Amino acid sequence: MNLIEELRWRGMIQDMMPGTEEQLQKEMTSAYIGFDPTADSLHIGSLVPILLLVHFQKAGHKPIALVGGATGMIGDPSGKSQERNLLDEATLQKNVAGIKAQLEKYLDFSSSNPNAAEMTNNYDWFKGISFIDFLRDTGKHITINYMMAKDSVKKRIESEVGLSYTEFAYQLMQGYDFLWLYQHKNCKLQMGGSDQWGNITTGTELIRRKTGGEAFAFTCPLIKKADGTKFGKTEQGNVWLDASKTSPYQFYQFWLNASDVDAESWIKIFTLLSKEETFALIEAHKTDASKRILQKKLAEEVTRFIHGEEALQEAITTTEKLFANQSAPAESLSEADLESMEGVVKMDYAVSRVNEGVDIVSFLAETGIFTSKGEARKMVQGGGVSINRKKAEGIEMKIEASLLLHNKYLLVQKGKKNYYLVQVI
Repeated sequence: MNLIEELRWRGMIQDMMPGTEEQLQKEMTSAYIGFDPTADSLHIGSLVPILLLVHFQKAGHKPIALVGGATGMIGDPSGKSQERNLLDEATLQKNVAGIKAQLEKYLDFSSSNPNAAEMTNNYDWFKGISFIDFLRDTGKHITINYMMAKDSVKKRIESEVGLSYTEFAYQLMQGYDFLWLYQHKNCKLQMGGSDQWGNITTGTELIRRKTGGEAFAFTCPLIKKADGTKFGKTEQGNVWLDASKTSPYQFYQFWLNASDVDAESWIKIFTLLSKEETFALIEAHKTDASKRILQKKLAEEVTRFIHGEEALQEAITTTEKLFANQSAPAESLSEADLESMEGVVKMDYAVSRVNEGVDIVSFLAETGIFTSKGEARKMVQGGGVSINRKKAEGIEMKIEASLLLHNKYLLVQKGKKNYYLVQVI
């Protein structure tokens, strides 16, 4: 398997240092990608680097996942308009543990495997280095001129926000990571997003200047949505890999709702389907886009990869109950159907308010489905709210006991895709 050819047809290569492809064809090579521990779960923005490591291992090479316990205390200015809040050590250790547990689901860490994946934490080597040692042994090898030429640095220096020395030092710290892995793990390649090119090449330059050795790099494009909105964001915020933060149903829905343009690009990047099957699906989709062949296959493959077969089937079942027969009255849904809807937001509401006949605007705000009465009123007036699959006709509507399904439930739909199951107690 030619790894670079595989990644090229998938659209996962942007920049690459000369000699990288030859190095990968010559021998089993160790390569690393860094993961930023700003939360105790990765989100779908981390899926591309995860899949790069998966492809790398499938091609017979050795993947190293580096969790930035030390650099996470600093904050990378690449692609950022302002400095991030620095995390304390206890929070970082919690986040690192969560990320490690996730990565172990997708990579083979078996010691018996000659190209077993490894996980490292740069806090392990940075914690023993003094500031004086770092300046003397590392800082003197990279000039200010070299660091200032990086786009990530230039953009921030020229902005109103500016760039702190802390963030300025980030590329040197990341460069040292590559040097340490090169010297201690025989790691000759670093991969990452295209916004990391400056940091990555600082590492290759540091290796050259300090050891006379040769190291390599390639980056993948940053994922963008065709409509210009940010990839990986929904009304609820980030789409997380942790099922407790983003349920498998919500995760499945994200991919299912991809546009035709995005689905054609994403099925190459985010699945492990073969080239032949991928292009066959694309052609089948073009013959009748209304069947949403690409979106369904994309959602199935990615949800199965992240959450497993059982969670995928639960997500499909919920989707069918909610969307397959929209014309069927909500009363046709059994109590078991309602209670088993995996991923639908569930909440409680006071029975006394329903017995009083609460107005719909107050109900929507009090349940938290909307953040304010003003927002709820605007959505109802725009026809964007349904109660038990019937559109709320106006703000005069009352939520009364006669509306309850099985004497205790209300199925609320906000917009086209967001469902809430309210239990009246």
